[in-house]
Amino acid sequence: MLDKMRLRVGEHRPREIEGAGLPEAGVLIPVTCVHDRPEIILTVRSQRLSTHSGEVAFPGGRRDPGDVDLQYTALRETHEEIGLLPELVEVVGPLGSLVSRFGIKVTPYVGIVPDVFDLVPNAGEIETVFRVPVSFFLEDRREMTHRIDYEGRSWYVPSYRFDGHKIWGLTALMLAEFVNIAFDADIELNTPYDEDRKQERR
Repeated sequence: MLDKMRLRVGEHRPREIEGAGLPEAGVLIPVTCVHDRPEIILTVRSQRLSTHSGEVAFPGGRRDPGDVDLQYTALRETHEEIGLLPELVEVVGPLGSLVSRFGIKVTPYVGIVPDVFDLVPNAGEIETVFRVPVSFFLEDRREMTHRIDYEGRSWYVPSYRFDGHKIWGLTALMLAEFVNIAFDADIELNTPYDEDRKQERR
């Protein structure tokens, strides 16, 4: 499955958005494979942070003036947050950028990471790290659907709950785009959620 993911993400041409002058951030979508079962690594942000405290997010953060590009930002911040060394990440490619509710242009990068590596969460930023099987999102076991008005259009973004963690908002939108591109998830983001259509797909 990872070979298919490499091909799909590598060939993907991310959408362009208007974001000139906005502060930028890079995040990593870390994908690992355990017993031929792809998993996605997510974090829960510390309750002590001033923004997005306690929320589920991908590792990553704001671009520093010295960062050569946003991929470098994503890898640097991931190392700082969860201890994953940049040289252990095979970056496959970027997905489309999004603008957060705080006006930050966020670009996600898909990366393949080893199935075993030392996780050292930065206690000042990260409360915990957990993994979710890709199959969970392919089955689209959403808890609800949120409507997000963005770029002059409405997005219908799934909200999931996994092991007590709520996965929603920008993170869920990135996840849905990723599994759609890489694994043919067919999660519809442009029209209201249709439970009957979901049952038909099954």
